[in-house]
Amino acid sequence: MRFAARVEVRLRPGIADPEGTTIERALPALGFDDVRGVRTGRSFRFQVDATDVETARRRVQALADRLLANPVIEDSELEVSLEPDSGEP
Repeated sequence: MRFAARVEVRLRPGIADPEGTTIERALPALGFDDVRGVRTGRSFRFQVDATDVETARRRVQALADRLLANPVIEDSELEVSLEPDSGEP
């Protein structure tokens, strides 16, 4: 079966986010002076073949932990769902 995966990687609370700070400082000049607390992150979307959703979830979590996120300063959040055209009813 084929599963769709989405992994969101964000800096942990308390870790400086210079990119988010730069964006937040630029917002008033663009007319967005009501926006606060900008934090940046990365989003990854891909497919994974697995026999069931739990196996797919474990594979995606392993990929996130080993490659996509730095566990010292980042947290990852993932979603795994069956691809609509995977042949399952």
